[in-house]
Amino acid sequence: MNSVLSTLRVLEEVAVRQPIGVSDLARATQIPKSSVQRCLITLQQAGWLRIVDSEHARWGVTMKALAIGLRGAGEQDLRDLAAPVIKRLAAETDETVFLGLRDGEDYVIVAREDSTQVVRVFLETGTRLPLQVTSAGVAIMARLEPTEIDELLKHEIKEFADSPAPSADELREEIARTADRGYAINMSAWYRPHVTSIGAAITDSAGRPIAALTLSIPQMRYRSVQQKDLAQLTVVAADEISKLVASA
Repeated sequence: MNSVLSTLRVLEEVAVRQPIGVSDLARATQIPKSSVQRCLITLQQAGWLRIVDSEHARWGVTMKALAIGLRGAGEQDLRDLAAPVIKRLAAETDETVFLGLRDGEDYVIVAREDSTQVVRVFLETGTRLPLQVTSAGVAIMARLEPTEIDELLKHEIKEFADSPAPSADELREEIARTADRGYAINMSAWYRPHVTSIGAAITDSAGRPIAALTLSIPQMRYRSVQQKDLAQLTVVAADEISKLVASA
C-alpha cells in the first residue's frame, strides 16, 4: 500500500510542478530518489507520465491524466466541454473549426465543426499530425518551456506529405512570433498550401497547453484584412475552453 501511495504522490507532484526532475521530486515528496525513480518508471509504463526534456531528465504528465481528470470531475471529456464553443465559433465565421489534443510530439484531432460552405477544409477526426506541421501545434509549442521546445525540435521532420518541412530555425522564429501575438497563423502553408489556418492554444488549470483550436479557411476565400478579427474570435474561444477545463 505504501508503494501505491508513493506512486500517486509522485504523479500529483509532477502534475503540479511539471516539468520536473527526480531530485526536485524527491525533495518535494520527501521520498528517496531511488523510490521516486521507480515510481516514475511505473507511471511511464502505465501511460501517465513521459519525459519532456531528455537532456535534463525532466518529467511531465500525458494526455491520459487530463482525460481521466476531466471525466472524474464531471463525467465529461474535453469534447463535451468544448462542443458549444466550437459550434459558436463555426457559426460566427462559417468556417471549419478543429479541436485537437497534444499527444507527445503529435497533434490529434478529436472534434470538428464543419463550415456550411461548399468549399471547405476537411480532415478526419482522429487524424494525427506532428506538432510542427499545424498552426495549432505551433500555438501549443509557443506556450511550452524553452527546454520542451528544444526537445521537440530535435525530432526534425525531413518532409511531410511530399513537401519539404521548415527548418528548426524557421520553426523557432514562428514560435516566437506566435508567442508575441497570442496565436499561430498559416505556419502550415508548406503542408497545406491552399489553406489558411489560425491556431490558439487551450491550457489547463496550471496554464499548461494541452490542446488547441484551429480555424481553417480555404485560401481562395481568405483575405488578410480578416486576420485580426478571425484571430480574436479564435483566441477568445480557446480561452473560454481553457476556463471550462480549469473549473471542471
